[in-house]
Amino acid sequence: MGFLKNFFDDVFADERPALATAPPASSFEQLSDVQLEAHLKVAKYGDFTLSDAVRPSYTLEVVPSAGYRHDVYRDEENRSDVPVLMAAASRERLLDIFMELIEQLGPTVDVVLETSHGHRAGHHTDLYREHIDMPILQSILWDYEDLLVNDGCTGIAVLNPSLPQEIQLDEHKLLIAYGADLAVYERILADGDLPCREDMRFITEAEHVHSSNERYVEQFEELKMRLGMDGE
Repeated sequence: MGFLKNFFDDVFADERPALATAPPASSFEQLSDVQLEAHLKVAKYGDFTLSDAVRPSYTLEVVPSAGYRHDVYRDEENRSDVPVLMAAASRERLLDIFMELIEQLGPTVDVVLETSHGHRAGHHTDLYREHIDMPILQSILWDYEDLLVNDGCTGIAVLNPSLPQEIQLDEHKLLIAYGADLAVYERILADGDLPCREDMRFITEAEHVHSSNERYVEQFEELKMRLGMDGE
């Protein structure tokens, strides 16, 4: 896989549950440089456009598409199930829908930035900022649209602990809503032309590859400072 293999070594991630036996070799390992480069250039699947952040497996175990499904997160600490909405939106609508979702959290929110820059696959660092006004947050985030949409090593979560509800735009550029009453978020997804498909599979549920570069590392540091976050 040559130079492309070297470029992606630090950002490759297969996030399926660990297997009892050794997993098979990555499908990407079997490709020539020409095959891999051609696959990574494909962003359009029907009327759905992926961002530059992530690409599916070469065998397309999951074909990227728009939509959402209901799910449940098991909170083991509190022994409770938290309703979840998981969604995938085409690149050109992604940040617009995210902004509409986070507006429902209220005038003042907390923010978490997630970064896996410089980490081994499956590891990341979370940076936290409490009490930021929504208009200020949205203004800052629009300035970093390219980073948030196209960097496969940057994720963000916005939450209101008093609700409690949380909206994520994760490293795979999936939109995820957590909370007890998600009806308003579901309406926003539906209004954004995302169909409800309970059998939908997401790119995270099969082999995939993340992408980043030094420019995004620098932009992440700038965003971190703009949000008043400390930490490495």
